[in-house]
Amino acid sequence: MTDPARKLSFHVLAHRTDAHGSVARCKDAELLLDTDLAGRLDAFNPAELLLAAVSACMLKGIERVTPILQFQLRGVEVRVHGVRQDVPPRLESIDYEILVDSDESEQRLALLHDNVRKFGTVFNTVAPGAQLSGVLRRAP
Repeated sequence: MTDPARKLSFHVLAHRTDAHGSVARCKDAELLLDTDLAGRLDAFNPAELLLAAVSACMLKGIERVTPILQFQLRGVEVRVHGVRQDVPPRLESIDYEILVDSDESEQRLALLHDNVRKFGTVFNTVAPGAQLSGVLRRAP
């Protein structure tokens, strides 16, 4: 059993600035949030934040595992698309495409994808609540 004193924890403070937006802060970072009922183009809304968190989780997982696997890459791009269900409101599906610029074999690309799916904190939190599926392929 894991010692609760040794578990990682995360803290974010968010507050409303006005009827058009809010701000979230953690560590030394600040992020403008789209909480305007009309929406706004210069900030992530809550659903987009969730999709960004999924993509960041995949990118961080790749950064973590590439040295372990001695996996060589030049770049990575993650594309994520979510579909919202109205009643009850939720993201019913999230599809992703991970494009890896690498000369590694198809088998090694599949190994990298397996690691992304198995060891991502946000990925494994979201997967049980939404149809989460996608591919990892070589960048063109």
